[in-house]
Amino acid sequence: MRPAAFITGIAGMAIVIGLLLAGQARLNSGDGAAPDADAGSVTAELPDANTDGTKPPASLTDDDAALIARATAPAAAPSPPLSEANETAQSEPAPAETPPATADGKDSVELLRPTVENAGLLSFGKRRLQIAGIIATPADRSCGSEGKQWPCGMMAKTALRLFLRNRAIDCDLPSDAWEDMGSAACRLGQQDIGTWLVENGWAEARPGSLLTAAGEKAKQAKQGIHGEDPRRRPAAAPRPEPADPL
Repeated sequence: MRPAAFITGIAGMAIVIGLLLAGQARLNSGDGAAPDADAGSVTAELPDANTDGTKPPASLTDDDAALIARATAPAAAPSPPLSEANETAQSEPAPAETPPATADGKDSVELLRPTVENAGLLSFGKRRLQIAGIIATPADRSCGSEGKQWPCGMMAKTALRLFLRNRAIDCDLPSDAWEDMGSAACRLGQQDIGTWLVENGWAEARPGSLLTAAGEKAKQAKQGIHGEDPRRRPAAAPRPEPADPL
């Protein structure tokens, strides 16, 4: 009985060893090695992260900077359609090519910052302009009877200066490029300066002038240089300042 049992035990161990060897052979076949092969191929395709990450960035050249600046610049506003451009051009008035003209057809120019030399004579730098139609009152003229004279010329000059207040005037001149002394009718807004001087008695009308009647009226009313020293007159209630003659 003992030899048979021994043989049976040996046979069982052989079967177990055979099964283990068969299982190991199956594991070592192609099915078991595929995952490692696939993993190796994927690893080979991936870039080396350490290699790319450690490279320093390339320096920016001037040409590249110019290209980037042009690319990031704001786009220009689109031009209007041709039809709208034509309508805008037609709606805008054309600039005047000739100087403005007065009602009687004479050319007129604007003169800035007139300086009053006397009641009837203005200066613009080195140029001087006589107001047409009047006899200017010299700044050193004295008026009044003996013993009661007063500086009417200086007061006439001051009156004109306060009237103009350094504002621009329009004068009947072909251009503002005259030399030395000129003569012209001038206006502050709609008010003729020569008329204002004669009507207020601060200048006399030139003989034959259209202002002769206004001059006679100012003499009769003893206005300005035709009257007494206004500083000797009784104080009167202040009159409201006239509006600008615009």
